[in-house]
Amino acid sequence: MTAVVGWTLKPEGMCRDAVCVPLPRGRDTAYLRDGLVNVAAFWRYTERPWARSAAGDVWAFGANARERADALLSLQAPDFTLPDLAGNPHALSDHRGRKVFLVTWASW
Repeated sequence: MTAVVGWTLKPEGMCRDAVCVPLPRGRDTAYLRDGLVNVAAFWRYTERPWARSAAGDVWAFGANARERADALLSLQAPDFTLPDLAGNPHALSDHRGRKVFLVTWASW
């Protein structure tokens, strides 16, 4: 789960880096079952958007409005990694603190 959404279940709750969100007491089964975390329930609890395909095989988890607003105010582009023509990956964060020229193109 940590690799997918960045959160880890710990005794103090769901944690990402130094931030921990305690799970509501008495509602354990809404969030935990058979050692697995109901990520959609946790996302609802923390007011983050999520969506899934009708078949349940594709899921998308987003940031909450406050996190998005903070990111926009920081004027820092979100990190991403793309391969060059030789297949070598390059991350935007590798160039943090330097000027970067990004070009995008779409056929539509």
